[in-house]
Amino acid sequence: MPGVYYQSALPLLDIATFKEFVMKSLRPVAGCDCCADLLSASFSRRRFLQTAAGVGVGLGMAGAPPSMALAASGNYDAMLLACIDPRFPQPTFEYMKGRGMVGKYSQFNFAGASIGAVAPAFKDWHETYWQNLAASIELHRIPKVIAMNHRDCGAAKIAYGAEKVANRMIETQTHREALLAFGKEVNKRHPSLKVELGLMGLDGAVEMFS
Repeated sequence: MPGVYYQSALPLLDIATFKEFVMKSLRPVAGCDCCADLLSASFSRRRFLQTAAGVGVGLGMAGAPPSMALAASGNYDAMLLACIDPRFPQPTFEYMKGRGMVGKYSQFNFAGASIGAVAPAFKDWHETYWQNLAASIELHRIPKVIAMNHRDCGAAKIAYGAEKVANRMIETQTHREALLAFGKEVNKRHPSLKVELGLMGLDGAVEMFS
């Protein structure tokens, strides 16, 4: 989030001091050979860096925001499907934040959002999305998916042609059809999953379809 940074309470350590810290943190278990090489003279730089990375991840979590400390699997609220357009990550985040969903949803981005999942022009991408949705259902036990298309979408023009986004009314209909096709496909594959279908404007305002 712009302007907000999280820092661990631990001081920065030079590599020699950090290596000493890692070595002192390791405690051999009687009769255990699995970490013997870590405590021996043959403990290589590569092995040290691997171990340090693991320790660093653990320590870094102590200074992470609460949402980052949640488990990789569990019960989350939704999967968000959004576009790769660089103009929209921030307004999309603000929209989800306004709904109180920060840290409570998985996210998948590719060109066109729902268009990327259903348009014939992007047929080679389709299964990638559906496999990721299935993974999120299994891992995160999500009860719904939120598809968020946006206006002035280059992928919509690629998929359907410039005439299908020629003016606001035509553009709206093009996105509505893609979103409804997406919702229909979700219902076919995952009948118990709820679906929300939105079209975001350049100002961040969202129009919902059903």
